[in-house]
Parts: sequence; structure tokens; C-alpha cells
Amino acid sequence: MKLLRREKTVSLDDRLAALARAADLADGRLDADAVAAARAVIARAGVRASLSVDHTAVALAGATGSGKSSLFNLLSGTSLATVGVTRPTTSTAQAALWEGAGAGPLLDWLEIPRRHELLGASGQALPEPSHGNGAEPPPGAGQVFGTEGEAAGLILLDLPDHDSIEPSHRLEVDRLVELVDLLVWVLDPQKYADAAVHDRYLRPLARHRDVMVVVLNQIDRLSPAAAERCLKDLRRLLDEDGLTGVPVVGVSARTGAGVPELGALLTSRVADRRSWSARLAADAGMAADALLQASGITPGEPLPDVAGRPDGLARPLRDALSQAAGVPVVVEAVAKSHRHRSVAATGWPPTRWIRRLRPDPLRRLRLDATSRYAGEPETRAEQGEPEGVVGRTSIPVATVVQRSRMDTAIREAAGAASAGLPAPWAAAVRQAARSRGDELEDGLDRAVATTSLGVSRRPLWWRLAGLAQWLVLATMLAGGIWLLALVALDYLRLPQLYMPTAGELPWPTTLLLGGLLLGLLIALLSRVAAWLGGRRRARKAAKALRSSVDRVGRELVLDPMEEELARYHHFTEAVTVAGNGARA
Repeated sequence: MKLLRREKTVSLDDRLAALARAADLADGRLDADAVAAARAVIARAGVRASLSVDHTAVALAGATGSGKSSLFNLLSGTSLATVGVTRPTTSTAQAALWEGAGAGPLLDWLEIPRRHELLGASGQALPEPSHGNGAEPPPGAGQVFGTEGEAAGLILLDLPDHDSIEPSHRLEVDRLVELVDLLVWVLDPQKYADAAVHDRYLRPLARHRDVMVVVLNQIDRLSPAAAERCLKDLRRLLDEDGLTGVPVVGVSARTGAGVPELGALLTSRVADRRSWSARLAADAGMAADALLQASGITPGEPLPDVAGRPDGLARPLRDALSQAAGVPVVVEAVAKSHRHRSVAATGWPPTRWIRRLRPDPLRRLRLDATSRYAGEPETRAEQGEPEGVVGRTSIPVATVVQRSRMDTAIREAAGAASAGLPAPWAAAVRQAARSRGDELEDGLDRAVATTSLGVSRRPLWWRLAGLAQWLVLATMLAGGIWLLALVALDYLRLPQLYMPTAGELPWPTTLLLGGLLLGLLIALLSRVAAWLGGRRRARKAAKALRSSVDRVGRELVLDPMEEELARYHHFTEAVTVAGNGARA
């Protein structure tokens, strides 16, 4: 039976922490505005969470002539808001508070200077003439919220017109729309489909459907059938905006129709005491969507898997880096050096010194232990190389073709690692592949210089063959001296000594010729063994060198790419938690 994976809902704190991680991971990779917006949400959430959670800031927002100020007066039971047909009527936001003790810091943060606290559920305002227009409260005002204390904690804000001809009014609306806990959009039958409100506010705030209410005011101007059609059409438009489930209430601020239902809805939201956290969660989701969009990802689409991508890229890169590092040259030098030292150790003793006059191939490349760690202290001091630190080798620099192959291998590795990633992250992976390119040449040279090539150990057979050559030389010398002695006796006409023979040949001749032939045979066999041993050591050196080069390639090319891929993976995890509020 297939088990379904359950999603665990995460808390608001966890969502904000995930958003902070996503912003940090996206820093320097994505658009700076999107990252700054995410961090602004985090900062705003921290401030709001520290203020009163027993109060809910509800904003009435709408266009000029929508009747939101009249609705504000009706809900508050006051005449605080100026009502008129001129543009604009509301210039600054003002607040009506129900049991507003402790709401001062919240209103200070919202920057609402005009505040009016209401007493109990009767809705009667404290006399503050400077806040109102001197008109009488509308009929039925103050009876919206029923029993006393039912609306405790409500902070009702009347915002300026979002389509005001005054830019400062529009900026004030935009500022408060980002801060309040609950948004009540007041529309009217004439402009409820206006693109200004749908394109600028409603559609972009689709994430905030849980903290939004839409009111169609002035339904008293329509017949019941026309009002029903308008409400259905408005519902359709909101669904197209992504605001499915947002409550739509038809009201009349003039007659009071539908206002009790609106009051009950606001009362339930205020009593729930969770609008502030739902608002912050929606802000986090919206910021997460902005980070995804900055990444070139449509929110909700599957994210590419990046696990294990660099694993199959090491070999092609290692081959190209090996060529650029001169590994074939070093491998060939290891084989030649082994043969050179073998001949010097097992050759005919009188001529060995001639072989030692020839330069060792590894010494020529400064790859023998003496050249790497000792010798030329003055030169090393002049070059600023401290004692015990491996100096540079004398391997020929990479050719143009080798450098081109290396650059191509790095590009191909970066391209394969970033395949399918969103453009900004793919660019970050490619940049990471070259982020330490300046260290490649020195890193490869140091890797070759510090690799144990296995040439310092002298095989046992060298000593045996060398000892055999000395014995053969001694035999030849004995035979030669014997023959010289016989020549001297014959020259001096002295009696001849007894001459033992080995078959037909006298022993002196046998010793001389046998030693010569045996020495040649030992030298020949030693050269064959040296050739085979050189190939074996070259293979081992090639393996060790490729391992060292592979390590450099991983450290300077693959690891930075893998870190960037891991960064992207962690970013997607964090932005998913921040955006969805769920963890698989």
C-alpha cells in the first residue's frame, strides 16, 4: 500500500526564519530589490510581533466616491470622517478605537496621529471636534457591533483615496496597506471592475486572501436583481485575481443594509486575534514568491533536483587539468629517471661515472626530493620561499591548446552542473567554477611537486646487480692481471708457470672473457629490468599524479560549484517553507 507523505505545518516564526535564510542565501545571486523586500518583511514582522496582539488594525481602503468614509462613520458611530464629492476628501488616515488601551505603540508604528477612542459598544465618540466635520452621525450609527465589548481590540482606519490626485495620499495608502492587519476594500457599483484597484492592489495581494474583505457599497442605488448581478460579477473578478474565498459583502452606508453582516464579520476577525499573524504569514509568502520570481521560477512549479550533479564531472576535468599540469611530461620523466638511476647503479663500475654526468630527468624538472626541499637556499631566499616549503617546479608551462582544453573542460563541467537551473543560479554556478581560477596554475604545480612519485626508494635488485658487477669486474681484473703476469714472464724469459685450463681455454683467458661477457649480460638484463621497472613506476606515478590533480580540481572547481548547488538547494528548501508554511 502506498503511504502518503504528510505535510507538517510550520509556525510563523519558522516561516520568517526560513525567509531570512532564503534572503541570506539569495544575497548576491538574485535581484537586490527582492532580497531587500524579504528582509524588510522580516524586520516588519519583528516589530509587529512586539506590539499589541490584542488589537487588530483594520483599514478601510477605496477609491474616491466609493463611500468608505461614510462607512467608517457608520461603523464608528461618529462623524469623524469628512464626507463629500470633491477630490480628495480624506487627506490623512485616522483611527477609531474600541477599548484601545495599550494600542498606542501600535498606532505610533502605523504613524496614525489622528485617534479617537470609543466608549463601550454604544459607539459614542469622545468629543474631539478637530477630528470631525461637525455633522451628525448617520442613522443607526453605533449599533453595528451589538453588545458591549464585542468589538474590543478593533482599530478601524479610514485611509485616503488610493486614486487620489494627490501623490502623497497614494503613498500613504501604499504604506498602510503594507502594515495593517486586515484590509477592507470598499468598492462601488460604478468602479468595482476598475483596473486601477485590481491590477495595483487586489491581484498583487492574492497571498493576503485570509486577511482581506471586499465590500460593495451603495447597493441601495441598484435594484435587488442588479445588486445580485454586480456581486456575482465582482466574485468572478476576485476569483480571476486569485482571491477565491475572500468574503464579499454588499452594503449601503446610506440605509445601513448589509452593515450588520459586515460588523459581524469584523467582530469575528477581531475576536480571533490571529489576523496580525495571518497578515505576516501572507507577507512572508509574498516575499518568498518574489524571491522565486527573481530566480526565474514561477511559484508552484516543480524545482529541479541538484543532488549529486558534480559526481560525474570529475574525470573529464581531471584529464584536461592533467594535461595542463604537465602530468604526461612528469610520467615520462619518472620512467626515464628510473632507467637513468638503474643504469648508474647497475652499470659497469669503471664507466658508471659517465652516466652520473648526465642530468637526471626529474632533477631537471625540480621534482626530486633534493631539488624540492633543499639546495639553492640563496635562490629560495631571494624568491621569498621559506625553508621546508615546496618550491615551483620546472615543468614547461601549459601550451595554448592545453589551456584551451582546460577552459573548455571547466565550462563544460559548469554547464553540466547548472543544466536546468534558473538563470541567476546557473550563472552563479558558472561563476563559482571560475571563482578560484587564479589559483589553478599554482595549485596544479604544487600538487605535482608534492606528489610522492615513488622514485626515492632504491630497489633491492639494484644492489644485487651492482654487487654482481663488482664481482665480475674483480674476476676480469684477476684474469687480466694473470695474463699480464704470463706476458711478463715470457718477456723476461723466465720459466713458465703451470697453466690450468677450462676445457681448451686457459683460466686467465676464461676469467677475462667470461667476466666481460657476464658483465655485458648483467648490464643487458639490468636495462630490461630497468625498462620494465620504469614503466611500472610511471604507472604508479601517473595514478598518484592524477589523484593529486583530481584533488586540486575538486578543491578549486568542483567544490565551489557544489557549494553553490548546495546553496541553491537550501534556498529552495527555505523559500518553500517560507512560502507554503509546510514542510514535507
